[in-house]
Amino acid sequence: MSEFQRISPEQANQLLEQGAALVDIRDPQSYAQGHISDAVRLDNDSLPAYVATADKHAPLIVCCYHGNSSQPAAAYLASLGFEHVYSLDGGFELWRAQYPSNISSS
Repeated sequence: MSEFQRISPEQANQLLEQGAALVDIRDPQSYAQGHISDAVRLDNDSLPAYVATADKHAPLIVCCYHGNSSQPAAAYLASLGFEHVYSLDGGFELWRAQYPSNISSS
């Protein structure tokens, strides 16, 4: 199944509280300036290692800037066998507006 679901920050927050994984596909500088706590930065170079070690049965949330780029990335991860993939609507920008205390920087 190569499908994903779009979810709101509220739904994503609930999934994260239940142990979902979170990947951030933004550029390294943006990620370093601020990212959702516990997010793993994922790019083409780190993708193979992530796919090889990740739990494909656990929920996986994909985050980008505004929720657009995360959709094809989520579809791609679903096509690789991840069973429960979600794209964060509104991306990091909406998350930061709603959950400013849940932001980390590198």
